[in-house]
Amino acid sequence: MRRLLLLRHAKSDRPPGVSDIDRPLDARGREAAPRMGAYLASEGLKPDLALVSPSKRTRETWEAVATALDAVRVRIVETIYEAPPAALLAAVRESPDTADTLILVGHNPGTEALADMLVAEGARAAQKRLAQGFPTAALAVIEFDVAHWSEVGRNGRLERFVRPKDLSPDLTD
Repeated sequence: MRRLLLLRHAKSDRPPGVSDIDRPLDARGREAAPRMGAYLASEGLKPDLALVSPSKRTRETWEAVATALDAVRVRIVETIYEAPPAALLAAVRESPDTADTLILVGHNPGTEALADMLVAEGARAAQKRLAQGFPTAALAVIEFDVAHWSEVGRNGRLERFVRPKDLSPDLTD
């Protein structure tokens, strides 16, 4: 079995004169990301490998999430930045089979579109929440009954979909 964790970067700031790739997290994002990391740790959802977009906001999101986890191998993957779902899927399929659980930290609309592309079934409540959108710092946990990452496709089961506001009501989308 393979488990894919799709994490959209936490809420980011838009400072004037700063390029998109260099946008940092804002205060809300800096609060939400470590809470999502604590959630992953408490639920035993530790990834073996993290695929992270090169943008500042995705790297800051991952760094905040990772503080709650034991050491996780990290790859900064250039093709994840502003990627369509097909490019994200390619990054997943190219992942080493030594990683049973993989986290991809990316952007919308690609992250949401990838989740929609991969989920064939799953927990009804999670599917309903996912259908309402993929807010910043949200997490989709998708399981695949396959031996190799290269076999991942529309054969996933959405195990859960967690938004920051599900962890703490003061963390709005």
